[in-house]
Amino acid sequence: MTRISSKGATPAMAQWFTLKAENPEALLFFRMGDFYELFFDDATAAAAALDIALTARGTHAGEPIPMCGVPVAAAPAYLARLIRRGFRVAVAEQTETPRKGRPANKGPLARGVVRVITPGTLTEDELLEPGRSNLLLALALTAPQGKGKKAEASFADTVIGAAWIDVSTGLFETESLTGKGLPALLGRLDPAEVLAPAVLNLADYEARRAPETVASGADTARQRLASAFDVASIEAFGTFTDEESVAAAMAVEYVQRSQAGKLPRLAHPVPQNESGILGIDPATRASLDILRARDGGDEHTLFSAVNRTVSAAGARMLAEWLAAPLTHAGQIAARQEGWWWLKEDSVRREALRGILKKAPDIARALGRLSLGRGQPRDLAAMRDGLMVAREAARILTASAGSLPPVLHQAVTRLGGGQALEAELMRALAENLPARLDDGGVIAQGYDAKLDECRGLRDDSRRLIAGLQAKYAAHYGLNSLKIRHHAQLGYVMEVPVAASAKLKDKPELILRQGTASNARFATEELSTLDARITEAAEKASQREKELFSALVEQVLAERSMPVLAQALAVLDVLQSCADLAGSGTWCRPEVTEDFAFALEGCRHPVVEAALPAGTRFTPNTCDLAPQQRVMLLTGPNMAGKSTYLRQTALAVILAQGGFPVPADRVRIGVVDQLFSRVGASDDLARGRSTFMVEMTETAAILNQAGPRSLVVVDEIGRGTATLDALDLLYELRKAAAQEEHA
Repeated sequence: MTRISSKGATPAMAQWFTLKAENPEALLFFRMGDFYELFFDDATAAAAALDIALTARGTHAGEPIPMCGVPVAAAPAYLARLIRRGFRVAVAEQTETPRKGRPANKGPLARGVVRVITPGTLTEDELLEPGRSNLLLALALTAPQGKGKKAEASFADTVIGAAWIDVSTGLFETESLTGKGLPALLGRLDPAEVLAPAVLNLADYEARRAPETVASGADTARQRLASAFDVASIEAFGTFTDEESVAAAMAVEYVQRSQAGKLPRLAHPVPQNESGILGIDPATRASLDILRARDGGDEHTLFSAVNRTVSAAGARMLAEWLAAPLTHAGQIAARQEGWWWLKEDSVRREALRGILKKAPDIARALGRLSLGRGQPRDLAAMRDGLMVAREAARILTASAGSLPPVLHQAVTRLGGGQALEAELMRALAENLPARLDDGGVIAQGYDAKLDECRGLRDDSRRLIAGLQAKYAAHYGLNSLKIRHHAQLGYVMEVPVAASAKLKDKPELILRQGTASNARFATEELSTLDARITEAAEKASQREKELFSALVEQVLAERSMPVLAQALAVLDVLQSCADLAGSGTWCRPEVTEDFAFALEGCRHPVVEAALPAGTRFTPNTCDLAPQQRVMLLTGPNMAGKSTYLRQTALAVILAQGGFPVPADRVRIGVVDQLFSRVGASDDLARGRSTFMVEMTETAAILNQAGPRSLVVVDEIGRGTATLDALDLLYELRKAAAQEEHA
């Protein structure tokens, strides 16, 4: 922003200058009546991004003040567009309630920033993708030693602490890794926003970097985390490295600042172990279109090809499983046993699928409630989610046989919150309004005091009708009506032609005259108006008190987050069972040896995109220990790239615990997956196609091990054919030496 002095500013603009100085990196949405207005450089940037008119309001330092604005009611749609374009937005609201008798010369009501909306701290459904996690990632590290190549070499072994939070669901996890593992972590998490030291290169995620914050020391970080979670020590939640603690504190403090000092409901930090997850770097993820296609959408991706979930939470969990396949055969088999059991019982599977369609997004509703942004629909989500949990548990336990461990664990977690369910069933009205301010949230009969206030408020219609009939008869005017006016309250309204008969009546007070009507007040009407207004205000206040009490009960129910997760797991498992139920997807065998055999395998994304009635020709891939290398040749459009990709995707599906589109699959656990299919130049960074290929190939050779799967398409196409053959030969020699090292 161009630096502008606040000297000579009007009182309202002086408030704007103060709040803007506190949030220089964000656009300031400044509440003015029914609009959020932006000024100066903020207005210029927002008008261009939103394609709205740029105008002016008043002057400052002798120059017009650039201004644009958006209606408060439509703000979520505009905010979504700004966030997608990478802006951060600070929202300034009135923090002072207008009082009767307040002198006008006291200046404008106080305003303050109530929230800073950033890509990684979103909670509203309008700003979020239902089936995608929205992560804020914080990174902390010890500075690498040395300079130049020595520093680059030492960075690969530098310990980095990572902590990521999904504010919308409360997820909070940490991990300790080395510098060479950072690209894979970024690719797996795909964070919406990244907090990182300036010295840390985020590569393709540089555009998602948040303004740099000052990290605290490890001891201070541990103390702040312990205070945030009200424990004596964060070691109660597990063992955290110093770097993990610093990163976790950075994330928590950033979230807290974005919510004007209020911390949302967060699960306690859970340390993760990267050794149990298949390593997939960003280049591999991009080439395989796992969650995102090259155009940024999710059509024609592995996710879209296998997604049969029926809830937003289930879709998010399915995406998490695809992004982080496992490397422990036992854990993979546990997932398989769950969906295989459902596949074998189609009646129970369809019943479960039907009830899960009714499952609301409990996790995100909890996030909004914890931040004070909850609406009636969020309490309804708790009630309906508990009802769905009971019915899902009943469906799964109706069988006389025993359940697989993963299903048994889910059913166990569905049993909590019974008292809360009963309370919400009794408290919430059948038809809920969209907003709490609209009233009608609490059911009749739940609270005697509320019923009393409502009775007086609602009885006003009968009282008004009685008064209208009384006055019409008394004054002999059938056209007399009693209406409510926003400024005047309840008034007696008559046509202008009849008003002459009433002007001389001493008990009537002429309040307003128009071209067609005259409005009169009486002492009786004024008294009734005051009683009705007071009753309505009391009813509204009491309803808000009861709503807040219910929210506290919901947030105090510790079983809700695990119950929400259990429903998500069931949704993913029924999705897998639905895929396998077609008979064309198999249950892969994942072992601890070096087997690798795919029989009748198909590319799931290509197959899903084929026109109806078109058959995909299956292929076989055998990379047994005695033949670990396969060299593919053939004419253009023969399907070589498709074959390579489907082999890599089969590994992701198998180790994610999913069915695989094949007749039979048996593979030993793969610990790292590298795919370079369709490399292109990177002119923005001054790298040719050949340079990109060589850089990525060097990364593969430096990281691949005996259990890695490497899929490379047309390596060396950026140079001469004979040079490419020589290069391929040398690369194979290097890989063989690594295998036997």
